[in-house]
Amino acid sequence: MTDLDIAEVARRAGVPASTLRFYEEKGLIAATGRRGLRRQYDPGVLERLALIALGRTAGFSLDEIARMFAPDGQPRIDRRMLSAKADELERRIRELGVLRDSLRHAAACPAPSHLECPTFRRLLDEATAPGRRVPGR
Repeated sequence: MTDLDIAEVARRAGVPASTLRFYEEKGLIAATGRRGLRRQYDPGVLERLALIALGRTAGFSLDEIARMFAPDGQPRIDRRMLSAKADELERRIRELGVLRDSLRHAAACPAPSHLECPTFRRLLDEATAPGRRVPGR
């Protein structure tokens, strides 16, 4: 299969060409050469970009993702790191569930003022407790 032009890779991967150039600067992908001024990539870069996108969606930093590739470009995924990220996502999902339920309660609460509602006050106190991570931050 022939190399792909940067514009074709950008189109297929759904990212701008500037992202591809940035990923190249970070060492996440590598061009195989140039045709004129345009970078060329091996078609396998699309799979690598899919892995990068998956990692980004899961919340991994680009540096963490870079460490998941061996020097030869093959995936070298640290299963402990995946497990830790899954645990982090699990905590985040629980926090977001509490936040969702709080918003629904606040939207439907019959109290004249939310600050008069005991349920809302309890949720507010929990959200502002020392050491409590506020969802979304």
